[in-house]
Amino acid sequence: MKRVMSVATSDSGAGAGIQADLKSFLRCGVYGTTAIVATTAQNTVGVNAIFPFPPHVAVDQIEAIAEDIGADAVKTGMLFNAEIIAAVSEAINRLSLPNVVVDPVMVAESGATLLEPEAIETYKSDLLPLATAITPNLNEAFAILGSDVDEGRVEEAAIELRSFGPKAVVITGGHTEAGADLLYDGERFTKISGPIHEGGNAHGSGCTHSSAFASFLAMGFPLEDAARAAREVAAEAVKHGLAEIGAGAGPVHALGAFLSE
Repeated sequence: MKRVMSVATSDSGAGAGIQADLKSFLRCGVYGTTAIVATTAQNTVGVNAIFPFPPHVAVDQIEAIAEDIGADAVKTGMLFNAEIIAAVSEAINRLSLPNVVVDPVMVAESGATLLEPEAIETYKSDLLPLATAITPNLNEAFAILGSDVDEGRVEEAAIELRSFGPKAVVITGGHTEAGADLLYDGERFTKISGPIHEGGNAHGSGCTHSSAFASFLAMGFPLEDAARAAREVAAEAVKHGLAEIGAGAGPVHALGAFLSE
């Protein structure tokens, strides 16, 4: 069985973060492990508090997993601050962990800020150069570049993001009018379309997508095939989203297609 490590934050409401990653790993048929860098007091309505751990806590977990279980891929999610990003990057590089998918989580579905602004520069200098792929949504892509969102410049944004070192960029389309993901591998652009499920039960969709992407890379899928399969998993999870959970945006349900049969 392939092994995929999530380096991310705990969501007490279990809609996003580490909890969503584990559900996505299970949906994809890989063994998921976790290095938890912070925890939140969070529900579907908002994020009440964020409690980052000292950076060595993340590193100790990554090392423990690597020395025994190993990892065929790594997904990073909410890392919150520059110190954690730097420590995680150093560990990934030193341990030569493969198939790194970076989901640069910045804002929660509820609108809460999940990344300290000064940490963006550490993303660009330390973590993005180690990435097989990065999976920002439209808002995150332009935030990394320090510019206003412009749907007419998405291809330019992808080129500029790739200049920071990742092998590929996937700008996810859930926040655009067209809804398609855009994959840029340094040679060509590929639009990855899929069903769009309205209704607002999309809390955790980005985490689900990036975890699925890492899972399919771990299984040996070529880059484009992994991106397409991850899009399908994320769309399926939104389709089966749980409107009855909480008063805010309902969480996605990565296993919904199986449990509804």
